[in-house]
Amino acid sequence: MEEEFNFDFNDDAQRSVERYEEMLRNQDQYFFDAQAFENIIDFYIENNDPVKALQVIEYALNQHPYAAVFLVKQAQLFFVTDQLDRAFYSLEKAEMLEASEPEIYVLRGNIYNSLERYQEALDNFKKALSISENTDEVLLQIAYVYQNMLDYETAIIYIKQSLEQNMENKDGLYELAFCYDILDKQEESIKFYQEYIDNDPYSYAAWYNLANSYHKLDLFEKAIDAYDYAILIKDNFASAYYNKGNALVQLDKFSEAIEVYKQTFEYEKPNADTYCAIGECYEKLELMDEARSYYKKSVKMDAEMADAWFGIGVTLNFEERYFESLRFYKKAIELDPENPDFWFAMADAYYKLGQIDESIDAYEKVLEYNPIDVEAWLDYSTVLYEQGRLLQASETIAEAIKNNPDAAELYYRMVAYLFALGQHNDALIYLETALVTDPDKHYILFEYLPQLQDNGLILEVISRFIK
Repeated sequence: MEEEFNFDFNDDAQRSVERYEEMLRNQDQYFFDAQAFENIIDFYIENNDPVKALQVIEYALNQHPYAAVFLVKQAQLFFVTDQLDRAFYSLEKAEMLEASEPEIYVLRGNIYNSLERYQEALDNFKKALSISENTDEVLLQIAYVYQNMLDYETAIIYIKQSLEQNMENKDGLYELAFCYDILDKQEESIKFYQEYIDNDPYSYAAWYNLANSYHKLDLFEKAIDAYDYAILIKDNFASAYYNKGNALVQLDKFSEAIEVYKQTFEYEKPNADTYCAIGECYEKLELMDEARSYYKKSVKMDAEMADAWFGIGVTLNFEERYFESLRFYKKAIELDPENPDFWFAMADAYYKLGQIDESIDAYEKVLEYNPIDVEAWLDYSTVLYEQGRLLQASETIAEAIKNNPDAAELYYRMVAYLFALGQHNDALIYLETALVTDPDKHYILFEYLPQLQDNGLILEVISRFIK
């Protein structure tokens, strides 16, 4: 875990850095007070130069050997440069000089946490807790340990304690949302954020997390309202625009979603995910040229964006350019080989091209990765039926029923196949099961085999369930 270094660079700090670098050029020894050394160290940290920062610390310790602050900074730098033994040693020396400095125990706790030595991490954080004046950050660090231990209930307790002390701690608000999400406790999450907003109605982070919780419960209208409040408070909140766009998509408001997605570009650089989302909206609106344009922008920005490669294939399939679509489906599958949607599209394209063996192979992949896809089972069995492989078609539906015992469509399809095989008694047994499962779908049987509408046995059984 990397430590964050916050540094306010001012004129005095600038002069200190310039004087220090002059000293190095002159190969001389200048005296700096402790604050000047801190400014110089922080300057190099901010400029991502830990080697020079550590060199400054050596000078500082020579001139101020009893200043524990330099040993703590040294330990921080050893930590972020993965020199953990040296970090521990620096903290031991700092503790001998100033055992009441809470940062010593916070940093040691972070190191132990990174090593998955959780009890030692907790011991150090609790030591820091006992001597710190402002404990909200320490409480949050304790919560992180419990998260790493997968004890999210306890993590929530400490995050809430942290927020009670500092309602402005945005990290705490997001971590709390994460814990509730892992525990699938969206109702509790909503209750917490509603109460939080009652106390702090201008917290954009609270509104955003409330919106996300509504979203996860499929309460999309409420989610959009909450995202709007977050945006009203912080009008450059790109993540809120993006998630609002996602909620609009769930309501099939694709044109509105496109406009909201595009607003994110005013506040952050365009990215592959947003381009792909816009492409999908245009696809749903059947504006395939525009959809393909945005999908191409997505893969140009991120060649690993499987959904965008797939989207290009979908647009070509819509235009009946099936052979061309295969290239893009194959690229998507190369990137995400266990995605059943990709294989389903591939199976359909092969079927439309008359490449039946390849279509069958692709359908088998669909059902390997998603055996509860009823439509895939039905389509796969249809391909087999059309090839005259009636027994295999019926066996396929039997397997489908094992995986989807409540899907009435499968029972009705089995009736059709069994009648085609001449197994009338078995067919009538399946028909009764289908009618018990969902009598209103009996029309499916006649759509598939219209000639069965004249079958007296079938009509007699249906009449017992349909008035």
